Amino acid sequence: MKWYLVAGLLTLLTSSQGILTTLSQTNGGYRYDYATIPFLAEVFKLLVSSFLLWRECRGSSPPRMTTEWKNVRLYPIPSIIYLIHNNVQFATLTYVDTSTYQIMGNLKIVTTAILFRLFLRRKLSNLQWMAIFLLSVGTTTSQVKGCGEASCDSHFSSPIQGYLLGILSACLSALAGVYTEFLMKRNNDSLYWQNIQLYTFGAIFNMGRLLLDDFRVGFERGPWWQRLFDGYSFTTWMVVLNLGSTGLLVSWLMKYADNIVKVYSTSMAMLLTMVLSVYLFNFKPTVQLFLGIIICMMSLQMYFAPAHMLVDLPVTSNAAAPQTLSEVAVQLSPKS
Repeated sequence: MKWYLVAGLLTLLTSSQGILTTLSQTNGGYRYDYATIPFLAEVFKLLVSSFLLWRECRGSSPPRMTTEWKNVRLYPIPSIIYLIHNNVQFATLTYVDTSTYQIMGNLKIVTTAILFRLFLRRKLSNLQWMAIFLLSVGTTTSQVKGCGEASCDSHFSSPIQGYLLGILSACLSALAGVYTEFLMKRNNDSLYWQNIQLYTFGAIFNMGRLLLDDFRVGFERGPWWQRLFDGYSFTTWMVVLNLGSTGLLVSWLMKYADNIVKVYSTSMAMLLTMVLSVYLFNFKPTVQLFLGIIICMMSLQMYFAPAHMLVDLPVTSNAAAPQTLSEVAVQLSPKS
């Protein structure tokens, strides 16, 4: 499968996440425990990956599976990073408003590119660095509100702790993505076997979070497994399937493409969500949204298009090139 098809599908699924989550609300709130969604999504990914690995094992050539502990022990690390990241996100929101938080979230575009270069030793051309910078500018532009919609003083007027936590959140998000790509590409193990290891630890950590929440409230609502499906509707299950399918596509991109492709997919998904919200939730489009879309389209073209399509490269004259071995010999012979 071509990477751009997977990236396009990821964009569609990611853009529908926020819409489905909003549609799953009842009277502006959730009738279900939202913390159960990531847990069930991890279980879904684990089941799908197990089935695909089983099919792969029945093939003519068995897949490669590394089972040494020194390899398996690396797979809990992304789950630990994401766990810390989620807590940092909540801490950031205690210092900054939602608009500032969304704008600061675009820092992960740049931090992903930096860690991509430092830890994975992947070189980016100057044109690609410019494209990544434009992508962050475009996504930020689309989220900035005009002074007529909100107070201009509300942006970037939060305590310094909020900005430091926002930077830390962007770095943790980038680190988790880059480390996952490192895991997926460090050997030739089956993608589905690698997924099983990732999602097993992911399910365990999400289960631990549910149990911790029970302890915090003194088991007032009973243990989490007794209310696991309470309040679930068809739309709620669509949220679970969407989140799980998105995770499977991301792991494919980590294995066969890279983090930058994922960053572009999720950034385009954010813009697509805003456009769809105009029709679904009467969201009022702004000039900033249209400017952001144009800038992001320019960035997409700059990063992925071949260089000769963007820059007029000098054409070498064929007349000046030697055509035969004798001409080469004449050119190399010393002048008298």
